[in-house]
Amino acid sequence: METNLIEAQDLHITSAGQTLVDHISFAIGRERVALVGESGSGKSLTARSLMGLLAPGLHMQASRLRVADSDALTLSEARWSRLRGSRLAMVMQDPKYALNPVRTIGWQVEEPLRLHQSLSRRARRDKVCEMLNAVGLPQPRQLMDRYPHQLSGGMGQRVMLAIALIADPQLLIADEPTSALDHAMRDQVLTLIRRLVDERNMGLLLISHDLQQVAEHCQQVLVMYKGRLIDRLPASELANASHPYTRTLWACRPNRATRGQPLPVLDRAALEAVDGGH
Repeated sequence: METNLIEAQDLHITSAGQTLVDHISFAIGRERVALVGESGSGKSLTARSLMGLLAPGLHMQASRLRVADSDALTLSEARWSRLRGSRLAMVMQDPKYALNPVRTIGWQVEEPLRLHQSLSRRARRDKVCEMLNAVGLPQPRQLMDRYPHQLSGGMGQRVMLAIALIADPQLLIADEPTSALDHAMRDQVLTLIRRLVDERNMGLLLISHDLQQVAEHCQQVLVMYKGRLIDRLPASELANASHPYTRTLWACRPNRATRGQPLPVLDRAALEAVDGGH
């Protein structure tokens, strides 16, 4: 049996005594898993806890949290730094804020190699060129000397994907990676992420509001509501979900058939009664 890349048991995140993520448990292997739910449900906090990137003032506890064969509950900051980029990588929402405006594209894509691999400068540059080409960017040699402000949003997102994957991590966490893109570019970027993850036999944790994309590109779905993990199901079964919250999320996705019609309204009181009154 393959070892899971992520094992979380009773993961709990608080801030100033307020519960933000409420004792959730899940495991992720070399598969494509989506984490979905409304804004504020705890998705991004969960992802950041897996990267050791929780902000000051946030407190995490867990019965067990293993990340890429390491006990995340005992990792020092130095060991987290070695793990991030080499074994785990994360793609953020908007390249305008995630990329360094004063460094060239080549410098930024090469940085994980300088930190995590012992390669000559020529070998690093060659690998950067290959990675930029792999994420579908034209004329990679010329692109390496350009700056983030000279790129479109779609190109910037591909650069961030190149940075995340260049050191050959085992798991990619993608936090709303297409939210800053138009609809056509979203499909292109998600298709690219799926292809690269499959080719490299990686695990993927995709955080998304777009259940249609999740159904097309992921294998499993974890559903969060108010910090709790309330449903999990194969992505192919989203249209037939039995949980009322998952059904409502699916029914609210934009599509031609429902254009101009009122969106479904979730009966939250009934939902919380179903889930034990939390």
